[in-house]
Amino acid sequence: MPKRRRTQTQVIVIGAGISGLTAAAYLARAGCAVTIYEQAPEIGGVTATLSQDGYKWDLGPLLLEGFARDERAGRILRDLGVASRVPLKMDDRTYVFPDFDLRKPANYPGPQWRRERLGQLFPSERDGIRAYYRFYNRMLDVVTLNVRADLARGPWKTLLRLRLWRAFNRVKALQNWSAEKLMNEFFVDARLKAVFTSILADFVARPSRFPALGVPVLNVESSFDTRIPRRASLAGQRPSYHYVRGGCGTLVEAIAAMLRDLGVKLYTGTAVERVLIDADRMRGVRLATGQTENADVVIATGGAQETFLHLVGRQYLPSYLGFQIDELPLMESVFMVQLGVDFDPRPYQPEALAYYYGTYEIEAAIARCQRGDYHEGADGFLIYIPSYHSPEMAPDGHHALTIYTIAPNELQEGTWQGRRRELTAKLLAHAEAIIPDLRAHIKTQVVLTPEDFRSRTHQLHHAFGGCAPLMGHEGLGYDTPIEGLWFIGSQSKSGGGVQNVMVGARDAARQILAHARQRRTST
Repeated sequence: MPKRRRTQTQVIVIGAGISGLTAAAYLARAGCAVTIYEQAPEIGGVTATLSQDGYKWDLGPLLLEGFARDERAGRILRDLGVASRVPLKMDDRTYVFPDFDLRKPANYPGPQWRRERLGQLFPSERDGIRAYYRFYNRMLDVVTLNVRADLARGPWKTLLRLRLWRAFNRVKALQNWSAEKLMNEFFVDARLKAVFTSILADFVARPSRFPALGVPVLNVESSFDTRIPRRASLAGQRPSYHYVRGGCGTLVEAIAAMLRDLGVKLYTGTAVERVLIDADRMRGVRLATGQTENADVVIATGGAQETFLHLVGRQYLPSYLGFQIDELPLMESVFMVQLGVDFDPRPYQPEALAYYYGTYEIEAAIARCQRGDYHEGADGFLIYIPSYHSPEMAPDGHHALTIYTIAPNELQEGTWQGRRRELTAKLLAHAEAIIPDLRAHIKTQVVLTPEDFRSRTHQLHHAFGGCAPLMGHEGLGYDTPIEGLWFIGSQSKSGGGVQNVMVGARDAARQILAHARQRRTST
């Protein structure tokens, strides 16, 4: 273990989720003395892998974007030297609607099979479908060039930024449109609109408030069929999607192992009770045990309200920041049932991940959830079977299943604890419409309600993906008005998603190191 010099920058990280671990890794590698405090008994946050009776399940992330070598999260793993410890499997997802499905055919018919299938389902909408895909290709060129420019260096970076500017000008006219307006521009049938906006339920973001330019980004064609080439134009390789073999806990442990090698101190079951402020300067933290720890830098990774209004205190915040926190649009929670079963469900769901939608009225369904009106699975749910790609996540001949759906933090009627059994039974009944006799094969079960997630994440309002990606809103900046205090994670400006919070953590760490160098130079 390397000896820490007194001249080292002393860093405290609050929270051992993937953002906190990533920031700690960059800072420790640069020579900072880093200590991590995690209030939960284990690390990983919602990126952890849960185990029971020989079965394993991921708590949140499923099909992860951006982990190929030429993408942002993949570059971070290589930067940190842990890419070889994180085995990946490129895969895809399936959508099933009440009247039709978009399952990939056994025999690959070519890269445009989805748009051709939609043209067959909605023949009167073929012109709109073609127009949408022209827009889609232009927007995916923007996304691709943006990633390449971010990762490039030197003159090549300048050239890519010029190409990015030209590509963006082709979609710029739609930058203030909502997803709802975009769908109305191209389509008439509500069922066809739902094909491209149903995924917004995952973000609890209504189409009327979600940016139009984000729709293609959430509907990358190769995420529905890995046989569709990533390179579709001269812009380069489009986004890819992977599972982490063995569960997302493999990713967490790979970074944690690096931290241990660097001498980072990581304490679980240890809550931070207060961030200590002296005038406008952070000077350390007080733990729930009463112990005080001094630091040059504190990085908070949890909820914005919990960090700034409870750990810091509103009295230390400028009024604009307090208002921004009060108005921060947060996602809702999820209701999740983890199952271990003693049979192979492939005859009923051959894919590892399938979304089953029960409504085409996406705007209304999301609005009901935001009001606390839980649909009990009727509006839709997904079934994820990680043991398809990682057999070690279940005993031989058995499988691990996750069934979950978006859910309000607070129910209009009753409480999550009081209705746990009832609502579990109702969700399983919906799942049995897909996988018959599912309940007869259950060997073990773990139920996680929004109340459980609030406790696990130490949040008063559990936002499963953090800050909702709405028009005119973004999360809080990494650098706070309180000197020495930084904020990262899914409620920061990075937004949610594993790739996004890892990139945000990396960028914040680089800013912290730049500030430290500037201070040393000035003194």
